[in-house]
Amino acid sequence: MTSTCLRVYFQQPYRVEVCTEPCPAPGPDEVLVQTEASAVSAGTELLFYRGQVPDDLPVDAILDGLQATVAYPLAYGYAAVGAVVATGNNVPSSWLRRRVFAFQPHASHFVCKATALQLVPDSMASATAALFPNVETAVNLVMDAAPMVGERAVIMGQGVVGLLTLHLLRKFPLASIAVVDAYPLRRELARKWGASAALSPAEYAHDPGDPDLIIEVSGSPQALDAAVRTAGFAGRVVIGSWYGQKPAQLTLGGQFHRNRVRLVSSQVSTIAPQHTGRWDKARRSALAWRLLHQIPTDDLVSHRYPLQDAPTVYRRLDEQPETMLQVIFQYEPALLQQRAHA
Repeated sequence: MTSTCLRVYFQQPYRVEVCTEPCPAPGPDEVLVQTEASAVSAGTELLFYRGQVPDDLPVDAILDGLQATVAYPLAYGYAAVGAVVATGNNVPSSWLRRRVFAFQPHASHFVCKATALQLVPDSMASATAALFPNVETAVNLVMDAAPMVGERAVIMGQGVVGLLTLHLLRKFPLASIAVVDAYPLRRELARKWGASAALSPAEYAHDPGDPDLIIEVSGSPQALDAAVRTAGFAGRVVIGSWYGQKPAQLTLGGQFHRNRVRLVSSQVSTIAPQHTGRWDKARRSALAWRLLHQIPTDDLVSHRYPLQDAPTVYRRLDEQPETMLQVIFQYEPALLQQRAHA
C-alpha cells in the first residue's frame, strides 16, 4: 500500500496546490478509502478559490470532515467516491473493497468513520456517483419549492444544480419551466432537457412572464434581485445559492411588498421543519440515489482531469466559466503508486 497520498489545498486566494503528504492510517472506527473520482462543485469551490467565504463560520457545520473554521491553507471538496483499502480494528473486514461515497475533500486517499460512508450501487460509475450531493441538493430545492399543478416556474442558473432541478421539475405537471443563464452552452443543454424557454438575463428582463415560482441557483446576487423584482403576485422565490461574502442588494420597494413576494431559504444540510414529520436525511438520500440512476449524467460532465491538474482547473473555472460545466477529478492508482515511490 502506498505510503503517501495527494491532496488539493487552497493555499490562499487564487493559489491552489496539489501536495504530497503521508497517507493517513485509519483509527479503530475508521476506514481508509482510495479515491476513484471526485466532483468539483464550481459555485462553492470558487468562493474558496477567490477568498469570498466568511471567515467566522465552519467550512461546513454538518459534515464531519469539513468542520474546521475557514482559514488558509484549506482542503476542500465534498463529493468523493472510492474503494475501501484498509479498515480499523473495530470495522468489519466486509467493508474491504466496497465502493463508497463520502463527503470528503479532493485527495487520493482519505480516512473517515465507516458510519459516514454511503455504499455506491454496483451498476453506477464512480464519476456518476460523485454527483450524488448535487442531486440531493436539487431534491431539497424541489421539496422547499413545493410546485403546484399548472404553475409557471423559472430557474435562474443552469449550472449542474440548476439543470438537475430542471430535470426534477419536468416530472411535475407545470404550465412552463423557463430557465435563465448567461452562458449559451448551458442554455442549449437546458433546451435539450426540456425547458420551455432558455433565456439570457437580458431576454428574461425584457419579458419575465409573470412567474409563480422562481428558484435561484445562479450564485449571483444580481439574479436574486431580478427574481425579487419579477416574481408575480404572491409568488415565491426559493434561494438555493450561497453568495459567500458577496453582498446581495435587493429592490424591496413598493412592488415587492404589494406583490406579497415570499423569499424561501433552501439549504441541503437540513430538512425544512414542515417536512420532518415524514422525511429525514436517510429517506432523502435514498431518493437521491434512485433518481441518480435516471439522470443522463454524461450530458453534465464536460471535463475530466487528473488531480494533478487542479491548479489549472480552478484557474479555468474562474476565468472561462462559460466553457465548463461539471468537472470530475480522476485518480489513477498506478500513477499514485509510482509517485509514492519516486
